[in-house]
Amino acid sequence: MTLEKTAFEVRENAYAPYSKFKVGAAVRAQSGAIYAGCNVENIAYPEGTCAEAGAIAAMVAAGETRLTEVFVVADSKEPVSPCGGCRQKLAEFGGKDTTVTLANLDGVRVTMTMAELLPGAFGTDHMDADHEDRD
Repeated sequence: MTLEKTAFEVRENAYAPYSKFKVGAAVRAQSGAIYAGCNVENIAYPEGTCAEAGAIAAMVAAGETRLTEVFVVADSKEPVSPCGGCRQKLAEFGGKDTTVTLANLDGVRVTMTMAELLPGAFGTDHMDADHEDRD
């Protein structure tokens, strides 16, 4: 199954009774395996989860920690970009050159790199090696 087909199919399983805004995401791990996630809403709105986070969680649960490609689809006028938190989550497991494709149900596609999606991503290069307090 392709990354695109996986994202479209898992989108149908989204639990979105409040917003009616279903999102599907699929990530390809470094091994080539594909992992999928869909948004899962909760009546306490901040407690829901995004499709991208679900796909990443499935990948990590399978023992993988590097992704090489991302596909996200939603029923929107223009392709929807991942939220800020999911951009950072994707950056955690992907490289600056990781391909991210955003799509809608009408066939519109936008493809970019992770660096284009989240320029200036917070990463290990921002961390002080010894994490000592500074005065």
